[in-house]
Amino acid sequence: MKTLFLASVLASAISTAAAQESTPYYSILSVTPTTDEWVADYLPVANQRVAAHGGKFLARTSNHERLEGDRDDAALQIIIEWPSKEAAEAFVNDPEYSPHLKARTEGSVSHHVLVEGKDALAN
Repeated sequence: MKTLFLASVLASAISTAAAQESTPYYSILSVTPTTDEWVADYLPVANQRVAAHGGKFLARTSNHERLEGDRDDAALQIIIEWPSKEAAEAFVNDPEYSPHLKARTEGSVSHHVLVEGKDALAN
């Protein structure tokens, strides 16, 4: 009986760990450039580094509208899907991306939110 209980606990732990590893995360960025000097150098590197970390652009557009609230609208809305939180964090901390991130943040008003891809309110 003890063996069956331990096997059940171990299977549950493995299942939980696998589910956590496979939970996607989403970067949601709102970017309003204040200068365009950084853009030409930024895009190729960002594209390459996002892909290198398993990310996929779902949206990069200036075609959006605010449906609620009163904050200022950003010029661009960007959504990136990541295979995990660790992949998103690795991208943001990537040494090859770092100087381009610095240029973007200095040359724009940017907000970046990382969202876990799960419904925490579902029953």
